[in-house]
Amino acid sequence: MSRGRISVLLIDNHPVVLDGLKAVLETFDHIEVVGTASLAQSGLEVGRRTLPQVTLMDINMPKLSGIDAIELFRQELPETRIVMLSMHDSREYISSSIMRGAVGYILKDVSTDEVVRAIETVAAGGTYFSSGVRDILVADALQKEADPLTPRERHILGLIVTGRSNREIAEELQITPATAETHRKNLKKKLGIATTAGLIRYALDHGIATTAL
Repeated sequence: MSRGRISVLLIDNHPVVLDGLKAVLETFDHIEVVGTASLAQSGLEVGRRTLPQVTLMDINMPKLSGIDAIELFRQELPETRIVMLSMHDSREYISSSIMRGAVGYILKDVSTDEVVRAIETVAAGGTYFSSGVRDILVADALQKEADPLTPRERHILGLIVTGRSNREIAEELQITPATAETHRKNLKKKLGIATTAGLIRYALDHGIATTAL
């Protein structure tokens, strides 16, 4: 690779996409496509030889999906920065990709300039998500901020609202009374509430009580 250029590996099982993306990226002097592959497994083999700075990888591929391949790349090529390239803006795909170690997720309908911007950003150590993906991530973050409780915590709070004792909660959830008490204490700590009455007020304010009754 020439000095100062960003080495990129492309993995996609659609030949038209793969060839088209390679041809476009090769028009940029600061980007060098060091390899291409149509399967995740063969992409890993190419990666071992070329040691790319950035890997652009499709999600839907036969035998081994792009998401499942992320961990293999992280283990064998820890220096490569992985950007998922997909036509799907599924929350499940996005969150799974991030959890496995991808540092970017761009949709296939973005412009060439945005693909290049994603490559430049992750090569410099940042993360990059195309606009549609960012909207989903922001919406999820706001939802978590608005409701900090997990589904199980909401269930337990609902049981508290109905007046169940720790023993009764334990019986319903098949846990020990001591664990039920720990859940009750953790709810108070997480919500910054000191009393059971305060928990009930919180539940009423957030519509939890009505779903539990």
